[in-house]
Amino acid sequence: MSEIHHCRRRFLVALAAGGGFVAIGGASALALNARGRSGYEEAVKSTWRHSDSTDLPLLSVRKELVRYACLAANSHNTQPWQFRLSDHSVLVLPDLKRRLPAVDPDDHHVLASLGCAVENIVQAARAFGLRAVPSYDPDAHGIRVDLDTAPPGRTDLFDAIPHRQSTRAVYDGRSVPPEHLQLLEDAGNGDGVRMLLFTERKQREEILSYLLAGNSAQMDDGAFVDELKSWIRFSYGEALSTRDGLFSKSSGNPALPGWLGRLIFSEVFTKDAENRKYVSQMRSSAGIAVFVSDKNEPAYWAEAGRCSQRFALQATALGLCHAFINQPVEVPAVRGQFATYLGLGGGRPDLVMRFGYGPELPKSLRRPVEHVIQS
Repeated sequence: MSEIHHCRRRFLVALAAGGGFVAIGGASALALNARGRSGYEEAVKSTWRHSDSTDLPLLSVRKELVRYACLAANSHNTQPWQFRLSDHSVLVLPDLKRRLPAVDPDDHHVLASLGCAVENIVQAARAFGLRAVPSYDPDAHGIRVDLDTAPPGRTDLFDAIPHRQSTRAVYDGRSVPPEHLQLLEDAGNGDGVRMLLFTERKQREEILSYLLAGNSAQMDDGAFVDELKSWIRFSYGEALSTRDGLFSKSSGNPALPGWLGRLIFSEVFTKDAENRKYVSQMRSSAGIAVFVSDKNEPAYWAEAGRCSQRFALQATALGLCHAFINQPVEVPAVRGQFATYLGLGGGRPDLVMRFGYGPELPKSLRRPVEHVIQS
């Protein structure tokens, strides 16, 4: 039986257990859902866009750079960042109120998320006639981006920023041409970070085994499941009100009233179902990228984030989809085994991403710029 049929059957069973939602107040709920969808789609359009103009006053340019930064990838769409603006720099800081203690106890993903945001600033700055030079600031536990004037110009990676998304779906299995793989490899390497690219079926199956081991361990961890559930936005209304978190539709699942989604969550979100999903997704992908740092230190975690974001933008520019599959690096015991498989010795693999040709899914939202800039 296919994964779709499995999910549909579990969903219908759980829906029946939920007390006949469609029969009781179903019409009004559908009307609310339609209005929520309309509002969500308008919010997506205003979020995922290029600037109307690059000829802006100094403060407006800084705010636009922050807006582009917020379109970067980040763990669970928690958006764990804050920005401090000055005339000649942007300081990108962690927002530890948005950390994920269960899945990310050492804040590795927080620093990687900051790196992703910084890479978007680097790519966007050129369009505004600026050169962005990032450096890790250990005193601030963040990344300082110094800005100097430079000839304006647009790149394919900049143009890709409002089109990039983490596509958690089955891809079509097509191979990526060698010349495009080379562009991806060039984009994914950085200062003290290298990207390992795996496209052979045997390699992908071997990495799949670590993905399933990590996912199984997480699904058996009540704290992980509770944390993940707290960041899921089941309805259009929930996603609009918070403008963060993992919106159900963005993962290819139906939008539901929040109370119903939480009611049936444990019936649908099971270890076996998630493992089957990842098997289908991995086997439909063209390849896997693993980002590895020379040192297991915060500055290198941030650089790994920059490399993964640059890789994602290059993939988007080439018409490819991508999605993080970080379970092999999130569970310490599995991470050690995965590092041995990769031949890293005592090194730490930072991030894992699959890529290939696939569908476009509804995008997630971001919080307003005013909410992330420190006064």
